[in-house]
Amino acid sequence: MNAMKTVINSLPILAIAPSQVIRGQGIVHKLVDYLPTWLQGSGKSALIISGTKSKASVKTALDQADIPIHYADPIENCSEVNLKKLQAEITKHQPHFIIGCGGGKVLDTAKLIAHQHNLPIVTIPTTAATCAAWTALSNVYTEAGAFSYDVVLSRCPDLILVDYDLISTAPQRTLIAGIGDAIAKWYEASVSSGSSDKTLVIAAVQEARILRDILFQKSTEALQNPTGSVWQEVVDATVCLAGIIGGMGGAQCRTVAAHAVHNGLTHLPQSHHTLHGEKVAYGILVQLRLEEFQGNQLAATARQQLLKFYSEIKLPQNLGDLALGDITLKELETVAAIACKGGSDLHNLPFYVHEHQLIAAMVSTTVPLVAA
Repeated sequence: MNAMKTVINSLPILAIAPSQVIRGQGIVHKLVDYLPTWLQGSGKSALIISGTKSKASVKTALDQADIPIHYADPIENCSEVNLKKLQAEITKHQPHFIIGCGGGKVLDTAKLIAHQHNLPIVTIPTTAATCAAWTALSNVYTEAGAFSYDVVLSRCPDLILVDYDLISTAPQRTLIAGIGDAIAKWYEASVSSGSSDKTLVIAAVQEARILRDILFQKSTEALQNPTGSVWQEVVDATVCLAGIIGGMGGAQCRTVAAHAVHNGLTHLPQSHHTLHGEKVAYGILVQLRLEEFQGNQLAATARQQLLKFYSEIKLPQNLGDLALGDITLKELETVAAIACKGGSDLHNLPFYVHEHQLIAAMVSTTVPLVAA
């Protein structure tokens, strides 16, 4: 009798969530107490990767720590130049784990360095502007601040510490940007993955819809009452729930035109004073215009709904709101060419988009509905 042959079909590995998520007020000052036991003990050392402002916050918390602490020079950007400098820090200090403390680009840098050296990583977000503290993804930019490429990481952070007191010290603009970045999950995932029959992708898309509804319902009150309970719920939505959606949906639940427009805009130096989520929020409107060009009336209605919401919480509605109202046609063509190039997230749309169509969408995000 012939032995039965075992066939194993391997599915992609999903990095859904950090191993531990700790939330609370003032908890950064007890950071050492929250470290997993395998990161504590004699001889275990940490390399701190932070921004200029966030370095002071984490240094106060760790000054009394019973572990050797090494501080890298503060950074502002996840670039190959900074990554190279941090490689040298790793070689010099031989740390046992990484602590990243700061905004999205700082955390992306810390995660990527930890990934490259197979080191445990603790993330401490100082703003709620993105879900970078949660996700297994790092975006790399040029030294000039233009988006270059992204790197999928092997896992989410080992520990994320969400300290509401720390996040509350960030400008309110950062949370508004985080709302814009998070709400894009629905408008992009529903287009790229809304027809999927895969259980976890279906769940991720529906979670993105729930995230949108939470933000519609709670954002205005949260911004009116910073540090309150509703404000904390919105922080959880932008930092944690947005991260879960990307982790659960995996590569199939992709970003689409909103992030492609963001990536293109980063190649304009005059866009660098605006935040990631502000550009993404504008990019959602651009994506909906592209869908309207295909005759999608639901997209037109959704755009009008978003314009009202953006007006309430002060998210950018057009190029002028991004202080880009005076850019030239040549600059618009540059943005469109980058957003439409091969491999761009724009191509996750279910229809072809010409560069000229994208330009038309970019300059018409606030056009009113035309009565039938």
